[in-house]
Amino acid sequence: MKPKVAIVAGFVVAVIVIIVIAIKGGGGDKQPVKPVVGSQGSAGSTTPTAAAEITFEYSTEKKEWLEAAVVEFEKANPTIKVKLVGKGSLESANNILDGTDKPVLWSPADSLIANLLAADWETKYSKKLFEPSGDHALLLSPLVFVVWEDRAKVLVDANQQLSWKQIHKAVASPKGWPAIGGKAAWGFVKLGHTDPNRSNSGVQALALMALEFFNTQTITVEQLLDPKFQDFVKEIESGVQKFEASTGTFMTDMIRFGPSKYDIAVVYESLAVSQIDNAQGRWGSLHIYYPPVTVWSDHPVVVLDAEWVTPDQRAAADKLVAFLRSKPVQSTALRFGFRPADPSVPMKTAEGTNPFTKLAQYGLSTDVPPAAKPPDGVVVRNLIMMWSRVVKK
Repeated sequence: MKPKVAIVAGFVVAVIVIIVIAIKGGGGDKQPVKPVVGSQGSAGSTTPTAAAEITFEYSTEKKEWLEAAVVEFEKANPTIKVKLVGKGSLESANNILDGTDKPVLWSPADSLIANLLAADWETKYSKKLFEPSGDHALLLSPLVFVVWEDRAKVLVDANQQLSWKQIHKAVASPKGWPAIGGKAAWGFVKLGHTDPNRSNSGVQALALMALEFFNTQTITVEQLLDPKFQDFVKEIESGVQKFEASTGTFMTDMIRFGPSKYDIAVVYESLAVSQIDNAQGRWGSLHIYYPPVTVWSDHPVVVLDAEWVTPDQRAAADKLVAFLRSKPVQSTALRFGFRPADPSVPMKTAEGTNPFTKLAQYGLSTDVPPAAKPPDGVVVRNLIMMWSRVVKK
């Protein structure tokens, strides 16, 4: 019996050895999985642990500034690759909502569109896409009127101010420019702003109309249902021949074709800064005016809290945001016609390239009127719906 016992015992030992080897992963050929940690050795670190590629979808107004900044960022952080995708803010928001676009970082032109996507995402998926509170501003640029100087002399009031009510009076009259003291040869008053269904500067223009009409710092859905306000909007919009998809497109046309196409345009201050030198001498002088109440294009930047964003991508994105908001990078915003979001960066400098010094003669100013708080997503959605119902173009 002893030989049989020995055989059985040997078999049992062999089985145990095989099981142990299997549990240990084939005798050490594979390393045990370790928890992902940052360079500081803690699981909660925000430092990327490996090479990361992040897609950054942004509004095209800041293309030149952002491209220049990202070049410097990648030099300092060679393990992080940034893929920049420029796109209109509304189009971008809609594409993220339906899953067509899946960026890691997103920066629309203003908080109106950020609020709109945040509200639509939470309604659709019952969770937040990003944290709405906090300071997300990257750059600043208010909405302004640009007007040919000879037209402006007729339009503005005694205090050299221009308002939506003055524009409404000029545009709504069937008599055209002569109704407010202009020349008959100028014809009808021609206004330009973008399509609110396709461009956020168009949405901002509507918001400013509402703020001025109701003499308020906030907009409610109930106000948008007011027939008198709807008539006010409809009559202003009768002066717009075509609602373009891009603010840059009609600003270029304004300079190319002069007052034969646009007398007044509603654009970002940064765009006016970049183009106003090109206008001088072609059709006279272009002048910048600030509406009585303005809204900021604050270019918020957020890391999306979405399933397609990995921890390493989030860490890399946080690092890029910190770089873009650093004082040296914020200081470069002035060269591109933007106001730095960092309040410690001075606006008034002695540099010859500072547009806020160079272009002051055309109305560019470091001082702006009171800025209203961006309406929430529900109000923005109803503002666009109101415009689509009232304006049949």
